[in-house]
Amino acid sequence: MGSAEVSPWRRLASRVVYRNEWITVREDEVARPDGRPGSYGVVEVRPSVGVVAVDPADRVALVRQWRYTHSKMSLEIPTGASEDGDTDMAAAARRELAEETGLRARSWQPLGTVDNCNGVTTDVAHLFLAEGLAAGTSAPEGTEAIEVVWCPFQEAVRYALTGDITESVSVAALLKVAALRNQPAGRD
Repeated sequence: MGSAEVSPWRRLASRVVYRNEWITVREDEVARPDGRPGSYGVVEVRPSVGVVAVDPADRVALVRQWRYTHSKMSLEIPTGASEDGDTDMAAAARRELAEETGLRARSWQPLGTVDNCNGVTTDVAHLFLAEGLAAGTSAPEGTEAIEVVWCPFQEAVRYALTGDITESVSVAALLKVAALRNQPAGRD
């Protein structure tokens, strides 16, 4: 996978059809890979972050919150969008963890990225493992009603596998941490 990849799509024109503080919806007129004309809708969002925060008892901090788009409660790791101008995703992750759970962490390990719904959105989630936790006071946004739930790490992984945790960033981050824990020492 190189950086010299050439897109088989050609964008001929683009217009913003909707914008609010979280998303921009863009409609592009394109020449498709087969050469025929078409249109492509893109939802632009700022990069997001997700944090697997694990305490010394090997419990992970999860948050339970209502997800308006799916009209249901969701159990997930602390996640959220970066803010305008954020370039340091680790700083955004520290801020998000503190806002949603009140937790601070001494140790941060980047876990890579996940492209969320990459056929429709520009959302790239930056994943982190946070350890060495210290409690503080949470400050959720007015759009959030969050309950912090502590769960044994292996149980959270099981929830990701059984579908009790369905949010994509949470599933990916929990499974990445589980896979890293199962790697033999000295192997990357």
